[in-house]
This record gives sequence, C-alpha cells and structure tokens, in this order.
Amino acid sequence: MLSNAHKPLLGFAAYSGVGKTTLLRAVLPILLDAGIRTALVKHAHHDFDIDQPGKDSYELRKAGASSVLVSSARRRALMTDHAVPADPLLNDELACLPQDDIDLILVEGFRHEAFAKIELYRPQAGHPPIYPGDEHVIAVATDGELPETTDLPRLDINKPAQVAELIMRHFGLA
Repeated sequence: MLSNAHKPLLGFAAYSGVGKTTLLRAVLPILLDAGIRTALVKHAHHDFDIDQPGKDSYELRKAGASSVLVSSARRRALMTDHAVPADPLLNDELACLPQDDIDLILVEGFRHEAFAKIELYRPQAGHPPIYPGDEHVIAVATDGELPETTDLPRLDINKPAQVAELIMRHFGLA
C-alpha cells in the first residue's frame, strides 16, 4: 500500500535500456497540453550525484550535512545522504514529494513494487515480460509481438499519444 501517494500514481516498468525515459519525455508534454500537472519519481540503480564538486551545496554536504536543501525563485533541490545505503522504497520517496499542485504522479522504475504500471516491452531486448507475473500491470507498450497471451491493452511504444490517452482514460483525467 502506497499510503504516501495522495494523487493518482502510475508507473512505467521495464528493464534498463528499453526506453522508459524516452517514452516519458514524449508523454509528459502531451499530458501538460491536456492540462494535467505531473510529478515524476525516478529510481536510479546506480550511485548518482546531482550536486557538483566546487558548488557550495556540494562542499557543505561533503563537510558533514546529511541533507542540503538548495532553493531559488525557480526551483528547489534536496540532496539527502542515506546513513545506510539501501534500495529505496517508493512509499518512502513519495513522502518527500510535494503533491499539492499536481494531478498525477508518474514513476519510472520500482518495477518490483505493487502499484499500477504500464510495462514497456521490446522483444529484441531479450528480457522476459513482466506482465505475466505482475497483476499490477494495466497495459503493455511494445514494438513487437508479446510472448504470452494477455487481455491487457496493448499500446504502440512508438505512439506516445496512445499511451497518454490510456493514462487520461484510466484516471478519468480526459
């Protein structure tokens, strides 16, 4: 149960390199044009740092601040170092996400967690499909044939408007 999701939430689930970010980059402007304000939570499987050496925020964090909040008139960024490195849980990350001014939360990754998601499947990538073992997959976006029969809606991964339409219909945002 994702108790920290206060808005409709939908994931984009796939193995690395299948095109989650590419599809989201195409779907987000369509949703925005339809008046739907979105937030996005992205899971990173690697060590990453958005802060840069030499910047004040980086130097203060490296000096010992476990969290640094950088704020300006245009944006805010919060960098928090976890005391014990562990894979993040979506519900914990949602607790940090401002949700007052949005209509929809999209999630890239976190495919092993239980929440509604669209699977991105490319047969040529060589990975097994997720949908047969995940009851939370609500549709499959693909550019080929599916290896197992399903009653799930099948979307063209190369037609982001089709994906956006399903999202709007699913959540009654159209």
